[in-house]
Amino acid sequence: MKKIELHWQVILALVFAVLFGIFLKSYVHYIAWMGEIFLRALKMIIIPLIFSSIVSGIANIGNAESLGRLGLRTMLYYMTTSLFAIVTGLFLVNLFKPGIGANLNFTEQADLVVQKENIGETFIHMIPENIFEALSSNGQMLSVILFAMLFGFFITQIKSSNQELMTNFFNSVFDVMMKLTMFIIKFIPFGIFGLVAEKVAQQDNLVALMQSMGLYMFVVILGLGFHAGFTLPFLVKIIGKTRPLKHFKSMQTPLLTAFSTASSSATLPLTIQAVEDNIGVSNKISSFTLPLGATINMDGTALYECVAVLFIAQAYNIELSFLQQVIVVITALFASIGAAGIPMAGLVMITIVLSAVGLPLEGVGLILAVDLILDMFRTTVNVWSDSCGAVIIAKLEGETLKTDKI
Repeated sequence: MKKIELHWQVILALVFAVLFGIFLKSYVHYIAWMGEIFLRALKMIIIPLIFSSIVSGIANIGNAESLGRLGLRTMLYYMTTSLFAIVTGLFLVNLFKPGIGANLNFTEQADLVVQKENIGETFIHMIPENIFEALSSNGQMLSVILFAMLFGFFITQIKSSNQELMTNFFNSVFDVMMKLTMFIIKFIPFGIFGLVAEKVAQQDNLVALMQSMGLYMFVVILGLGFHAGFTLPFLVKIIGKTRPLKHFKSMQTPLLTAFSTASSSATLPLTIQAVEDNIGVSNKISSFTLPLGATINMDGTALYECVAVLFIAQAYNIELSFLQQVIVVITALFASIGAAGIPMAGLVMITIVLSAVGLPLEGVGLILAVDLILDMFRTTVNVWSDSCGAVIIAKLEGETLKTDKI
């Protein structure tokens, strides 16, 4: 196995997992534990990795002006690419109209908690009442990021001797976390084998599912494919002035892991490793853009929410006006920011968009059956967008990357 490149190990694990899940379904419980342990190991290191990464990166940036410029460019990239993704989905769902004639009897019971939190409340809740409580909860990632950013910034404001001590400390912690990450990465093939085999085994009546929801799935995947295969590489080429294909090859392992786990947060340690070691983005850029991106930059989720909402409207024969579709675009943009980087988070956030245009919340049940499959695709696009953002920001900051070289 050591002689086979890691991304090929992952691909082989995916293939064998699918075959195992189809033909040896009754034995899946004997290997599912590998996927569970792998996911738990990744989640174990997320918080300390993000915290040390952001504090280290900002402390190394050194001043408020550089941090402000970096933050503005990062947020502008996130908002722009998410908007591009939503508009792509809006165009395709109006072109193909996958909801017309959809089988309403295919609805599943959606056991979801409807979230009524608006964008203002989201910003308020970014400020943690108890930072230790936030650190112990994956659901409060924005709070952890905000506190880490403030902590890193104020390290730069203390006297030089203490500043050097604290910066060296968090640089050391980050180095340790990356070593731990590299150790966990060695077990990716086994983890993915257990995860995917279990997911495949859980898919009953897959042929009937494809027949009933095939056009809807096609529109979502087509939109994600266009955004990932054209829009983002175009931005990398034109603004980042680097080679998209070489960038893609450098990101194969994180992208395959994102597809297998359907979690951008769980994939974050691998994304940081690939962007820094394979592409050459500096730690001060990657440590700021990637943890933030894994939390709020959800291009794939934004596109999916737009398509899903209009699909539900079409299925219930409800005509949405131009103004209502604009509301869908805006609401999907902000709802994607609030979506957690965990499996099926986008499905929960759809309820916000449905409420905004007065569509029935039970419509979520229409898309529930295929959400797990689509979640794998949209998470991959989310991670791909994060990595493209890191490259673009790095180039705008004047860095030279390995993907620039021939």
